[in-house]
Formats: sequence, structure tokens, C-alpha cells
Amino acid sequence: MADTDTARSRLVEIVKRRSFSTGSDIKLVSGRSSTFYFDLKPTMLDPEGAHLIATLILDTLEGAEVDLVGGLEMGAVPLTVAVAAVSQAKGRPLPAVFVRKQAKEHGARKLVEGLAPGEALRGKRVVVLEDVTTTGGSATKAIEALRAEGAVIDRVISVVDRLEGAADNFKAAGIPFTSILTTADFH
Repeated sequence: MADTDTARSRLVEIVKRRSFSTGSDIKLVSGRSSTFYFDLKPTMLDPEGAHLIATLILDTLEGAEVDLVGGLEMGAVPLTVAVAAVSQAKGRPLPAVFVRKQAKEHGARKLVEGLAPGEALRGKRVVVLEDVTTTGGSATKAIEALRAEGAVIDRVISVVDRLEGAADNFKAAGIPFTSILTTADFH
């Protein structure tokens, strides 16, 4: 896409068509109820949607000195993969990891996935990605697990901020937060 505004506008169109719905008393992960809902998986798994999201995230990170992107399964997995793939195509590789909601009970029993044998998160600057943010709870779980492995959290980037407290919660925690889109883009 030629510019960020054009990419954002096109992403809004795709999200409206593939990932936005309205209804009554929709229960959110945060426990809150709403009259609208974002299920970003259809957009994140759409070729154009994935490319736009990854491109906009990488544009947001232009000039930032970060080592990895990561986030909590399941929402952040397609995001981190798209960002890693597009970053390679753009000539500025940015590897990805993801955090399991709970460690596997077999194999290596890891909570953080994506590191090769011998690689570690200690001292690595990580950007936490989230698909839809209400209060920031999912990103906070990822942050706790990443920090426990020694990562330094650079910031949180959400594709859609529902504007229901996440920005204030991250600010209070001293973590920079930004979003590509907000609910204001859909009303």
C-alpha cells in the first residue's frame, strides 16, 4: 500500500466485512458484555488482511530497536507469524514467539514457544501483539510470562482497541501502548 492512511482504510473495510458483528449482550474475554464484537481471526487469516496488519505493525515499529514480537495464544499467533514473514520480505527480519495460556504437559513443557535450542529471551526487547484489546488482560498474561523468561517489554500493539481501559491500564503499568485501529473506526 502506498501510505499508512490508505492501508488503514482498506483494513477497516476488511474488518467490517470479515470480523465485525453486532448483537445484544455479547460476552467478551474480559468478562464484560457488549453490543458489538470483533473476531479478528477471519481478517488475520485473510491474505490481504494479514499483510495489511503486518505492514501497519511494522510501520509503527519503524526505527524501533526491538528483537522479537510475541503475544498470547491464540489471537497473537497469526499476528506474530504475519509480522515475522512480512518483516523478512521487507529486509528487516523480526522473529516471533508466542506464549501458551498454560505450559504443555509433554515434550519440553514450555510456556513460551518459538525459540530454537540455545536461544533465550533474557535481555531481548519484545513487542507484545494483541488482536483485540479491551482491558489488556491477555497482553498482560503474555507480558508476565515473557518477563519471567528475562524479556524486556518494549510496548504493546493492538490491531483494534475497544477503548475500554487498556490504554490507561498499560500507562499505569509503564508500558507504551498503541493500536492500529479503534472502535471509533467502526461507528
